[in-house]
Amino acid sequence: MSRIDGRKNDELRPVEITPGINKFAEGSCLIRCGNTHVLCCASVEERTPPHVPEGEGWVTAEYSMLPRANRERSKRDIAKLKLSPRSAEIQRLVGRSLRACVDMKKLGERSITVDCDVLQGDGGTRTASVTGGYVALALACRKLVANGVLTESPLVGTVTAVSAGIVDDELLLDLCYEEDSSAQVDLNCVMTGGGKLVELQGTGEGRAFTVEEQRALVELCAKGIRELQTAQKAALGG
Repeated sequence: MSRIDGRKNDELRPVEITPGINKFAEGSCLIRCGNTHVLCCASVEERTPPHVPEGEGWVTAEYSMLPRANRERSKRDIAKLKLSPRSAEIQRLVGRSLRACVDMKKLGERSITVDCDVLQGDGGTRTASVTGGYVALALACRKLVANGVLTESPLVGTVTAVSAGIVDDELLLDLCYEEDSSAQVDLNCVMTGGGKLVELQGTGEGRAFTVEEQRALVELCAKGIRELQTAQKAALGG
């Protein structure tokens, strides 16, 4: 099949990560994956939630879409007086993913909140939030070390995410909105820099899928994640 934007089946959308986009946040970046644009800001607070053990820190995330991030205006969550189920599910995914790369004892008794605000959505907003969120988190940790708050970075690795799916019985990497909305199978994959899985979210939208197809989708995601990791390193100057 011919993809809507002319990409090969195993090709990512053009990726650009601009660090330091917000002068007030301890760490920030703007990540562009094709027409999906997400602003990620990491904020440090010298306190932790009540459930966190003494001597340890906490990393969490919040996610939202601006009203005109989509093709039609959507209401802000605050206008509905509660977080939408979709936003709540995505921000839990982003938080879990980012915590996978942090040593909470090294972070100490402080919290880092990573806000992921979708400026424009064209598929893959949750995976872009994880990938960009890591860059914002890493910059915040770097600032804590530079300011003498920490003696060493609490990061123990990297995390990156991408989507893949089956559309018209073909395996595709990094689905845009049109592909995602018509996918028979949709899979989101989060991995560490060492290639270990942090989380998989796979759903058969039009049909069931086999273990072999799942394995092939994960391998496709692994290829994309390696390329996204190169973009992350470039944004961090490494």
